[in-house]
Amino acid sequence: MAQKEHSDTRPLVELLRKTHRAEWEATPSSHDAISWLNDLVQFLFPSNHLPKNSSYEGILKKNQIDLENILLSYLDPKEIEIEAVVSSFYGSLETIYRNLRLDASKIYEYDPAATSVNEVIVSYPGFYAITVYRISNYLSRLSIPILPRILSESAHGKTGVDIHPEASIGVPFMIDHGTGIVIGATSVIGNNVSIYQGVTLGALQVAKELHSTKRHPTVEDNVIIYARTTILGGDTIIGKNTVIGGSVFLTKSIPPDSQVFNTHQLRITSKATDPSKEA
Repeated sequence: MAQKEHSDTRPLVELLRKTHRAEWEATPSSHDAISWLNDLVQFLFPSNHLPKNSSYEGILKKNQIDLENILLSYLDPKEIEIEAVVSSFYGSLETIYRNLRLDASKIYEYDPAATSVNEVIVSYPGFYAITVYRISNYLSRLSIPILPRILSESAHGKTGVDIHPEASIGVPFMIDHGTGIVIGATSVIGNNVSIYQGVTLGALQVAKELHSTKRHPTVEDNVIIYARTTILGGDTIIGKNTVIGGSVFLTKSIPPDSQVFNTHQLRITSKATDPSKEA
C-alpha cells in the first residue's frame, strides 16, 4: 500500500518563525513579568519571615534588576530611558505601599466579616486586584507599553476583577467581593470610593476611533456603588457623597449627595392565598 503523501508544512513553519520572532522582540515574557510581580507583592506584603541570609535591600535590588532586564528584553534604550524609568518606579514604591495600606484599612473598616487588616492583605481578592492596579498604573504612567496589561490581566484571571491600568483611582479605594467588576481605561474614580461585585464602569459604545476620547464614567469622592450596577459613558459623572444601589443602570450624571435605587418591586404572597395554587 502506497504511503499517503503529506502536505508541505514548510511555508507554515517559516511564517510562524517570522511572526513569533517579531512578537517576541516587541513583547516581554509573561512568565518573567508575573514572576517579577509576585516577588514584588511578596516583598511588600510578605506572608512569611524573610529567608535566612537575605535582606530587604538585597531583595529589593534583585527585584529592581529583574524589572530592568524585562524592559531591556523588548524596549529600545534609544527610545526610552530604561534606567530612569526603573529609578522613578522604585522611587515611588513607598507612596504606592502607603496608599495600599490605606486601601486595606478601608476594606477592614467597612467589611464586618474582616477580622484584621492583615487578613485583608493576605486573603482578599479585591485588595490583590487593587495592589496590581496601583503597580501597573504607575508603570503605565511611565509610558511602559504592554507590561502593565500583562500584569492587570494576570490579576483579572486570579480575582475576576478587571481594572485597566490607565484608569485613575484615588485613595483609599475599596473593592468588596470583587468578582465581575470592570473599570475601563478612561474611568476616573475619586478618593474614598467603595465598589461591590459585578459593577461595570464602561463605555456607551466600543469603537477604535474613540481610543483617545474619555469613554468611561467619572465617580467623585465618597461614593458607594452596590452590586451589579452598570454606569456607562465618558460624560457620566456620579457626584460626591452619592450612594448608588444594586442593579442600577445609568447613562446620565447624578448630582452630589444623591441616593439612586432600582424601583423594581417584588411581589411576595403566601402559597395558601396565591390564586395560582388554588384547586
